[in-house]
Amino acid sequence: MGLYKRGSSWWMCLNLNGRQVRQSTGTNNKKLAEAIISKVKVEIVEGTWFETEKKQKAKRITFSEMADKYMQKYQKLRDHNTLKRLLPVFGNNTLAEITTEMISDYRDGRLETVKPATVYQELALMRRMYNVARREWKWINENPVADLSFSVGNKNARERWLTVTEESLLLEKATNPKWLRTFLLFALHTGMRKGEILNFKWQDVDFSRKTLTVVKSKNGEKRTIPMSNTLSNVLGTIKVRDISGRIFPISDRSLRVAFKKTIGNADIKDFRIHDLRHTFATRLVQNGVDLYKVKELLGHKTISLTMRYAHHYSESLRGSVDVLDNLSQIYHNPAFFEVQKVGQKG
Repeated sequence: MGLYKRGSSWWMCLNLNGRQVRQSTGTNNKKLAEAIISKVKVEIVEGTWFETEKKQKAKRITFSEMADKYMQKYQKLRDHNTLKRLLPVFGNNTLAEITTEMISDYRDGRLETVKPATVYQELALMRRMYNVARREWKWINENPVADLSFSVGNKNARERWLTVTEESLLLEKATNPKWLRTFLLFALHTGMRKGEILNFKWQDVDFSRKTLTVVKSKNGEKRTIPMSNTLSNVLGTIKVRDISGRIFPISDRSLRVAFKKTIGNADIKDFRIHDLRHTFATRLVQNGVDLYKVKELLGHKTISLTMRYAHHYSESLRGSVDVLDNLSQIYHNPAFFEVQKVGQKG
């Protein structure tokens, strides 16, 4: 038995029943590695260290192989692009080699160049893959991502939505290209994500039932959204349809260029395309629609995600505190306030 350096980590070379086994200690600290191998020797003698043949085989599986198997069955809409960021870093490492410390270093490095929400998405995919490998395939005992803190907190939170005045001005300026005004109305009246709108097809519009069906959303689930009268009337005026079947047969780049130009012409500051979705959700909540219904319309899996969009302004909360005035009849007695005035004078 002994230690040797492989890359940045110390590895153990063990003899188990005449068979040589190599395993990472998970650390680049030699003293810690020596302590780990000492503990392993004791566990081998006690018979508590041995693992099944299946787990031994799994220790030779690389991150890339785990990712391939996961994507075949569990792939979601954005997972393919997210995985492109992970594979160059972790792809050739075995599952035993990848430690929480290694992932932590990756997280810190990425936060220097991209937004926290992007890092969250990448680490969330890693966590899901490891959970499947641990629970379903029984390849590992622990998930190295599970104990890692990668909450983005409020770093990416935005409290920006269109006022009614801003909306009127934006729609007024959205005349070139002609399809932009329809796109803006579509987003404001459905709360759909940009990608969902760009890929939306006429076949998923039901004018008789006044519904729109998102066949493939970000979370991979289908959802149906009721269509407002305004949106139904606007879509009903479109007579010429593209051969692709898409309502908006345009590129992401064309949309961004047109949107940026129109926002500039309308002189609306600090507003992004995704804030149209934010506006949809915020207006519903401000007008008394409960969060569960907003969650279903947005296609969120958890209510916590919906709450990021559901920002209130003070007047929309007034009804919540008005109930306090009705809790006791004492507040309706003018004499109560006269007593308060006397007390203050004293």
